[in-house]
Amino acid sequence: MSIRTRLTLQFVAILFVTLLLFSVVIYFFTYQSGREAFSESLFARARIVAHVYLDGTRRSDEASRASYRQYLRQFYRTLPNEEVRVFDARNQVVFKEGLTGQEAVPVELLRTVRANAREVQLEDKYRQTVGLRYRDAVRGDFVVVASSVDTDSQEKLHNLLTVLTFGLLISFVIVGIGGWFFAGQALKPMQRIIQEVDSITASDLHRRLSQADGQDEVSLLAQRFNSLLNRLETAFAGQRTFVRDASHELRTPLAAIIGQLEVALIQQERTQQEYRRVLQSTLDAARLLKDLTNGLLQIARASDDPSQVPRTLVRLDELLLQAHEEVHRRHPTCRIDLDFAESPTARQAVPYAVLGNEALLLSAFLNILENACKFSAGSTEAVLATLATSRRRVQLTVRDRGMGMTEADRQQVFVPFFRAEAVRTVPGHGIGLPLTAKIMELHEGEIRVESQLGQGTAVTLDLPAM
Repeated sequence: MSIRTRLTLQFVAILFVTLLLFSVVIYFFTYQSGREAFSESLFARARIVAHVYLDGTRRSDEASRASYRQYLRQFYRTLPNEEVRVFDARNQVVFKEGLTGQEAVPVELLRTVRANAREVQLEDKYRQTVGLRYRDAVRGDFVVVASSVDTDSQEKLHNLLTVLTFGLLISFVIVGIGGWFFAGQALKPMQRIIQEVDSITASDLHRRLSQADGQDEVSLLAQRFNSLLNRLETAFAGQRTFVRDASHELRTPLAAIIGQLEVALIQQERTQQEYRRVLQSTLDAARLLKDLTNGLLQIARASDDPSQVPRTLVRLDELLLQAHEEVHRRHPTCRIDLDFAESPTARQAVPYAVLGNEALLLSAFLNILENACKFSAGSTEAVLATLATSRRRVQLTVRDRGMGMTEADRQQVFVPFFRAEAVRTVPGHGIGLPLTAKIMELHEGEIRVESQLGQGTAVTLDLPAM
């Protein structure tokens, strides 16, 4: 079932139930007011009949009494199917007016009227029976019982029921048509969004939805979808750039390996020293290829869903010592000074502790320490690695006094395979800092790079403490 149909049916159902309850209330109160009005008419009729009877019995002869009753009837409207009886103190009928042959009045009704002064009983087919106690100073108390059929209310309620029924049916049809039309108008922007989304493919991710200008829910949905398209376009562009740059970087060592092997095989026999030189060159290229492949795999791993990366309690001071030892093995001539600074306000159960993946964090530490060693080669000053902690954060800052970089190059250091102009002669692939940025993102941390050309570079890793 479409949303348009569902909205129409829900709107019609709500309005139909509302009108039905309203109609029931109207019918009920009309019935109640008609019944009460008819009851008062019966009581008035009972009082008139009692008055006629008592006043007529004071006449001297029967002819005079009959003439008096006929005279009074001219001033009072007789009710439909009316029957009025007057009972004396012995519950004997002393006067009867209207229809005859009706059922006897129950003694219980007479007893109740004498006790309560008045009583109303309802019967089928809109017939009502009322009892009234009438006091006379000379002849004592009488009970007047009047019964009649409320044909006026019956006819009015029947007409009202007909009007309400046809009104509900007509309202149902009108609301259904109107609801279908207005639901279509409300969902028209959604249909336009669907058409625009269907027309967007991987080759034209630059296109955006046109319904994102307002503040309603449809506009908010279009804005969110446009934001999604922005991220997808950035991801696709980054993927294409990554594949292009990775292919270029992989082709270089492969071409060197193939060239060395072809030269060694095609030309004349060589000496043992020449073969060793070819093998050493091929081995260096293979190692370069391995390092590049490992870097690409680490970037892919760091791009995974953060919820899928296992995390444990990691002490960054121990991890920094481990990274320092590994970098010293790779770069024996590089001097790295370590400084462990703990804030007095930091009251951690485990110092320098974070929740993270040890292998990824070790890779991030190795990247920034190794970059500091490579880019400060020839400098007489040591690389300084400072690990500081506070109540909520743990920071590692690695500062070197190497060649540094320009501001334009600094803004591009997190782009994979980017190499600054000042360091193109330094061996590397341009994937260390992008990989470190991915690792920080996975750990809800930050990475900051500050650098000035000719004065060195400072890289800060900021992580949430345990």
